Amino acid sequence: MRILGINALFHDPAAALVIDGRTVAAAEEERFSRRKHGKRPLPFSAWELPEQSAAWCLKRAGLRPQDLDAVAYSFDPSLARPTDTMGLDDPWDHLRLAYAREAPGFLQTALPGLDPDIVRFVPHHMAHAASGAFAAPDADSSSVLVLDGRGERASHLAARRIHGRLEALHAQELPHSLGLVYEELTEHLGFLRSSDEFKVMALASHGTPRMLGELRKYVHPTGDGGFRATGVPWQQFCASRGPEEPWTQEHADVAASAQAVLEETMLDLVRHLHGQTHDSLLTLAGGVALNCVANSRIAREGPFSRVWVQPAAGDAGTALGGALLLSAGEGDDPEPMHGADLGRDWSDAELGAWLKTAAVPFDRPADIAATVAEALADNAIVAWFQGRSEYGPRALGHRSLLAHPGHAGNLERLNDVKGR
Repeated sequence: MRILGINALFHDPAAALVIDGRTVAAAEEERFSRRKHGKRPLPFSAWELPEQSAAWCLKRAGLRPQDLDAVAYSFDPSLARPTDTMGLDDPWDHLRLAYAREAPGFLQTALPGLDPDIVRFVPHHMAHAASGAFAAPDADSSSVLVLDGRGERASHLAARRIHGRLEALHAQELPHSLGLVYEELTEHLGFLRSSDEFKVMALASHGTPRMLGELRKYVHPTGDGGFRATGVPWQQFCASRGPEEPWTQEHADVAASAQAVLEETMLDLVRHLHGQTHDSLLTLAGGVALNCVANSRIAREGPFSRVWVQPAAGDAGTALGGALLLSAGEGDDPEPMHGADLGRDWSDAELGAWLKTAAVPFDRPADIAATVAEALADNAIVAWFQGRSEYGPRALGHRSLLAHPGHAGNLERLNDVKGR
């Protein structure tokens, strides 16, 4: 089966191609459009598709749109409910759902030759779960935990993989959402919502969780595999911060408290899931699974002997998960990801041609490792470009910036280079 996966509805649009259960290619649209996260997660942008990444995935495999057996779209509008009935304030969500329902026609226009009848809607959190369960190594039997902002009507899914089958065990209905609570705090602290949550995680390291007891009134596990997380009056915990204003110790303490209650709740969910499955392997997916501090605590204190996190844990990963889920459903044996390097690559000749066009001087050192080591020792910043680009937001050695860690000033130097 030749299956193209598409994530488009909220943010981080991406495409992935799975052939006979093997992941051939996966890439985010931002790598082609140069727009961070591809687009903002607004209802008005829900029509935008990962056209360039989808076309590249097909080109990589030498396929045309008409050669595909199925397209997995990682959201099922038939499962959604009006946001006001779920306690969410999103008055234009009906526009998002309208775009989702029309996705087959939009995809036919974006990929001429595609039969819209082969487009299949995959539940959002099942796509997340499959991106962990079917992509992880040695995962024939494993538990899966998905946590993010929201899907069709939930914000969490506990599931289990048994061979080629993925079984949903429990889901937390909206409006309770660990992801949305963390997003709200991100905005309250002056950062960009649905983008800068990692800054809140970092800010937490500068604070103490002295507000944890009060915050537990609004965010806490329920002991049955679910949780409560909604209605946090952030203004009562600390004053909001403007994007250009300096952060205070109070801001850091609120971030530390939020991080602590997130970790507590995730650990409870993990322990409850293990009590149901008794598996040795836990796979994590969903945007909350990008919180590496919480993941470290789960690995250190949780009951699972192994923890594997999907590198593209955010919505981009649902493109791959949706394709893997359909592939497994059609009888293909899903192969684990060989690595996160699933995107574009460039030959030395191609890179040389671009550098010549840009009139950038370059040479080819006989020993690249020695040359880079010498540059780092001289306190230079090195842009490391190797092989295929990573799938997901982490720089894992294929597209990375390197600097000498022994110089404290390099933290700000790298932030300046990256435009932070």
